[in-house]
Amino acid sequence: MFGTSGIRGPVGETVTASLALAVGRAVGLDADRIVVGRDSRESGKLLKDAFTAGVREVGADVVDLSLAATPTVGRAVDWYDCDAGCSITASHNPAPDNGLKLWQPGGQAFDETRRSTIETRLEDDLSTELASAKNVGSLVQRSATDRHREALINAVELPADETPHVIVDLGNGAGGVTVDALIELGCHVETINGQPDGRFPGRESEPTAESLASLSELVGTTDADLGIAHDGDADRMLAVDGSGKFIPKDALLAILAAEATEPDDAIAVPVDTSMAVADFLAENDVDVEYTPVGDVYVAAAVGEGVPFGGEPSGAWIWPEQTRCPDGPLAALRLVELATKQPLKARLSAFEPYAIRRSNVETDDKEATMDAVREGVRAAFDDKNVTTLDGVRVDLGDGWFLIRASGTQPLVRVTAEASTPSRAEEVFDRAMSVLD
Repeated sequence: MFGTSGIRGPVGETVTASLALAVGRAVGLDADRIVVGRDSRESGKLLKDAFTAGVREVGADVVDLSLAATPTVGRAVDWYDCDAGCSITASHNPAPDNGLKLWQPGGQAFDETRRSTIETRLEDDLSTELASAKNVGSLVQRSATDRHREALINAVELPADETPHVIVDLGNGAGGVTVDALIELGCHVETINGQPDGRFPGRESEPTAESLASLSELVGTTDADLGIAHDGDADRMLAVDGSGKFIPKDALLAILAAEATEPDDAIAVPVDTSMAVADFLAENDVDVEYTPVGDVYVAAAVGEGVPFGGEPSGAWIWPEQTRCPDGPLAALRLVELATKQPLKARLSAFEPYAIRRSNVETDDKEATMDAVREGVRAAFDDKNVTTLDGVRVDLGDGWFLIRASGTQPLVRVTAEASTPSRAEEVFDRAMSVLD
């Protein structure tokens, strides 16, 4: 039921009000208070109401943040002294999808043990656990956006004598706190796709080089210092530099990590991260620790000696602030970097390798991955194969990774090598395993 980032899928099929009600009951069984918020999808209102009803039915109280960025909800678990939180969101997924992502104190997503507990409870009959009328949980409406904005402002320091020009593409999502914080810090801010609208009419929810074409053009034809983009719930942040060029995801990871670390530190990244990131950070004696794909795994790995974690997808974690990926925090910290040195100059020190990423649609991810594992075992030496997440094959001068998406009916393929031609060969080799 749980992928790498919660429960997600098409509304009315995978994700329904009855499911949200059941999850609310399951989460509320051992909680006193739960905070909930939603992104801009219209179905979020229905699912939030159903989840809230389930929580209250088993006697737990609810703090309702209404429309709120996912990192706002993640932070609010502690701010409102809650036992758990729930974001009603499908993050970067297409508009017909929605989902539920559960948070524990500290801002980390539910770990494997907690997810397993919820799944077990959903399989059981909870009718005997429902509260009597006088013991039904309470519901209060609150906001945590102002407190999130203040936390963001206090986390960065911009020059008092400069006015950074930032263009923010909110993707019709819930990340308006980024704009509020930048304006309060004295930035000149322009927005595109700023009106929350869960149909995502401005662009698809997932920020990519292709979907951010309008942002790139606008930044490139103005005097803007950079452009920022969020997905529907603002747990992700991607960007374009002052020339309007989309910043490659691994390069963005590298420059954010370099600023967050000191020699002998380490960062946490998933197994699909470019080896160029490790090479870049090695220049500063910073190590890289690999995790399965998913912010819950990256969040579990950060902490003492690991002050930063990130995923090339655009999820960035600074544990001294929160273990929830915080797109608005990443946006402000990138603006801070740009005021110290233009992003184009920072990126010039990063030497990328050739990398190919693609998705293959499948109706049965488990069966597809079983076939992949069988094919890899037959074709490659076991010492060159790792299965931390999916199947990764090291070819010496390159590698490929095949893994099931945790959020969509896809198998994701990543291939990397030192030259484009070799990367194509490695990618073709990976795709042959899927044939």
